[in-house]
Amino acid sequence: MSSLRLVLHEFRFEQKVFWRNPASVFFTAMLPVIFLVIFATIFGGSEVQGMAVDTTTYYIPAIITLAVVSAALVSLSVNVVIDREAGLLKRGRGTPLPAWVFIAGRVGNSMIISLVMLILIAVIGRIFYSVPFPWEHLPALLVALLVGAASFCCMGLALSAAIPTRESASPITNLISLPLYFLSGVFIPEGEIPSGVLTVAGFLPVRPFFQAFLACWDPTTVGAGFEWGHLAVVAAWGLAGLLLAVRWFRWTPRA
Repeated sequence: MSSLRLVLHEFRFEQKVFWRNPASVFFTAMLPVIFLVIFATIFGGSEVQGMAVDTTTYYIPAIITLAVVSAALVSLSVNVVIDREAGLLKRGRGTPLPAWVFIAGRVGNSMIISLVMLILIAVIGRIFYSVPFPWEHLPALLVALLVGAASFCCMGLALSAAIPTRESASPITNLISLPLYFLSGVFIPEGEIPSGVLTVAGFLPVRPFFQAFLACWDPTTVGAGFEWGHLAVVAAWGLAGLLLAVRWFRWTPRA
């Protein structure tokens, strides 16, 4: 079997496992939709302080950011830890399946889920909240998604190596991701967050990723909407995650 067919086989397997797991579907796909409805209902109808952006429009790229980070970082790292501690990764290493095919299947699964969530949130925003889709910035939007999803997958694989047990996987990933959402303006409009906090968050991965998406929906954006500076920060975090994963990723449970 060719390498491409092996990757596609592994990808299809991961897709089936994900969509047949109610908990994964709820926390990765449904929870961002619930957050969008709550935030748009409570805060919608006003303008973000200091920005010429409607609050509902603001929350579309914010919730897409949440969904991508959830699929590529949180869900990936948690599932890898669960499978590792159950001995599934060790058994997989005992088969002729190349390690890179296994990783490619997992990463491809997370990236497709991220794309599905981008489309789902954008469609909900268009139909229910009359937020136009930024067709003029579509190339910038896809580049931001590709760079962000790939980078957060690398960070998720690196994070899985640091999580000791399956019981601690969800608490540790939430402990890392939830504060980043608040500091980065994903949950709270950035006009209400102190500038010093936003400056610090700009050196972390979630804030620049969100800014790359926000520029696509911001009606004041001039040009094609590519935020290369912000994406460079995200890519740097992804590269660091990749190097850490190459060095520390484990296939066997902790003794």
